[in-house]
Amino acid sequence: MENSTYIALSRMDAQQRAMSVVADNMSNASTVGYKRENVLFSDFLSHQHGSKQAEGADTESYTQDRATYRDFQQGDMQSTGNPLDLALGGEGYFQVRTANGVRLTRAGRFEEQQDGAVVDESGNALLDRDGQPIVIPQTDHRITISADGVISTETGEQGQIGIVTAQDDNRLQAEGSRLLRTDQPTTAVERPNIVQGMVEGSNVQMMTEVTKMMEIQRNFQFMAQFVDAEATRQKNAIDKIVQVSA
Repeated sequence: MENSTYIALSRMDAQQRAMSVVADNMSNASTVGYKRENVLFSDFLSHQHGSKQAEGADTESYTQDRATYRDFQQGDMQSTGNPLDLALGGEGYFQVRTANGVRLTRAGRFEEQQDGAVVDESGNALLDRDGQPIVIPQTDHRITISADGVISTETGEQGQIGIVTAQDDNRLQAEGSRLLRTDQPTTAVERPNIVQGMVEGSNVQMMTEVTKMMEIQRNFQFMAQFVDAEATRQKNAIDKIVQVSA
C-alpha cells in the first residue's frame, strides 16, 4: 500500500471521529445545560529522506486527531415556571455531589425531595457556598431564589447556592451530557446571575450541525473513492507487470 493511501485513510479516520462528535451534539440538542463539542485536527508531517525525492515530495501530511473541546457559549434561556429550575447568566457552574465526588454543571433543573434536600435530575445534591447540601424545611412551600443564589422561604433564608468557576474550562472532563469533572481548584463567583424559573438550553444549533454533517460525509466519500481508485490503479499496474514478466 502506497503512502498516498495511508494519507487518505488518516483523513477518513478523522472524518469518522468528527461525525461521531457531531452526532453526539445533535442527540443533545434538547439537553439542558449541554455545551456542544468540536474536534481539533492538525497535520502530522512525515519528512521523506533520499536524494531521488521529487520536488515537493520531501514532506507527507497526515491528519492527526489532537483534541476534543467544548464551546462554552451561553445557551438560550427557557422559561419553565418551576421555582427550582435555575439558569445561569454569564460565567460559573452549579456544584452537585455525586457518588464519585463533587461535579460541576450548567444543567439547572432541580427538585425537592421528601426530606427537603434539593437535588438534580439524577438525585445529586445541590451544594451551597460552603460545599454542603442544600435542604429546605419540609413545611415550607414558597421558595424564592435571588440572583446571587440566596434561597428564601416563608420562614426566612435557607442558604445560598454556591456558584464557582474553574481555572481553565478546557481542562474540564465531561461525565455524561450534564456533569463536568475538574482536577483543578475552583473559585467562588462573587456576583453570580441566577435566574429562577428558567433553565439554560443546549447551545447546539441544529442547522449548523446538519450542515457540518453533510460536509463531513462528502469529504469521507471523496476519500473513499480515492482509496478505491488507488487500489484499482495498483491492481492494474501489477497485472501489467505480471503479463510482461510472463
